Amino acid sequence: MSQRRVIAVVGATGAQGGGLCEAILNDPNGGFSCRAITRDPHKDKARALAARGAEVVQADLDDVASLTRAFTGAAGAYCVTNFWEHFSAEKEKAQAKNLADAARAAGVQHVIWSTLEDTRKLMDADDARMPMLQEKYRVPHFDAKADADEHFADLPSTYLVTSFYWDNLYAFGLAPKKAADGVYEWAFPMADKRLAGIAAEDIGQIAYALFKAGHTYVGQRIGVASEHLTIEQMGAALSRVLGIGPIRYHDVSADAYRGFGFPGADEMGNMLQVYRDFEREVTGQRDTVQSRALYPRLLTFEQFLTRHKDKIPL
Repeated sequence: MSQRRVIAVVGATGAQGGGLCEAILNDPNGGFSCRAITRDPHKDKARALAARGAEVVQADLDDVASLTRAFTGAAGAYCVTNFWEHFSAEKEKAQAKNLADAARAAGVQHVIWSTLEDTRKLMDADDARMPMLQEKYRVPHFDAKADADEHFADLPSTYLVTSFYWDNLYAFGLAPKKAADGVYEWAFPMADKRLAGIAAEDIGQIAYALFKAGHTYVGQRIGVASEHLTIEQMGAALSRVLGIGPIRYHDVSADAYRGFGFPGADEMGNMLQVYRDFEREVTGQRDTVQSRALYPRLLTFEQFLTRHKDKIPL
């Protein structure tokens, strides 16, 4: 174990980090060991990782000293923030800076920063098609990560541009619901445009491939997706795998979606509108061919549904 190079994984009990921990632990001859970083080493997921051989280390994204300790001695660090814990773009940027400062102080040789593009660059500042949120953002969890890219610029960093998690079907309650007439239905402001999607666990698998490639991808932006699918195509796959009959798709306006009232509805409405109005730009940054080359076992949407159908509420 002492001869293996340590990869420090932020968010080890979460979606992306958890996928990376799985990839490392499932490859005992790969030359790397997993240092699972979590705020609470006593939670069940952390204990399960420890039982499988991961080194579980406590750190907090708001505490740069704890992050520096957690990164010390690591050859690689996977850096990710979770906007949905606090819904604050400014807090996310501060946490990203802490991660970069800690990686710099610890002398980490390869950093992967999980990021997204700046959606504000897709439209003029006075473009009224969608509201500004938190005063200066179009899609705060995209734009904040893009702003934070600068903190990693002087580090040996790979910028991993992620996609819509298919896991949101159950994690965010976005799966179709049964209507009064017995037909399953869902609503999105996506028209007939394609959504760039991926299983969250596969983001971790791709990150592992990037670490294994050494410095090949340092300084590069790698946009990942498994498939670019319309809502109709996703509904057809759900219907087949879950056996629930045709799914009725309501193509609502982005304004209507922002008004649905659930926590983050305005954020989600803006994000989906970006996917819709700038389909070419968004899908163009997320190369399904390169993604599959990095991880050939990348799940298709239908394979993802087959694996996780028991988690999808009906």
